[in-house]
Amino acid sequence: MNSLVLIYWIRLALGIVAAAISAIVATFFDASDFNTFLNGAIIALVIYLISYYVLKAKFYNKVEKQSKIMTQAIFMYFIAWAVFFILFYSIIAGPPPATA
Repeated sequence: MNSLVLIYWIRLALGIVAAAISAIVATFFDASDFNTFLNGAIIALVIYLISYYVLKAKFYNKVEKQSKIMTQAIFMYFIAWAVFFILFYSIIAGPPPATA
């Protein structure tokens, strides 16, 4: 498997993991507050930056342009994070309580 393809799939999987962690953290805050989303986005960004340094150390000599390690699958990472964050948060939080 090509190094860039492997980086792509690692980032996609990490986006899903970051979404799960973000959804768990988000359940501790009020759903109507903007900080809930902001905390999740910061968690996703931190995990992405950590993955950059880990992947850079692992694939330093295997990729032609070193900037490709940073930019490979960045869009897919955040799209996967957003989709799975909404999915996981909806599952964890459940429906709103019924008012009588």
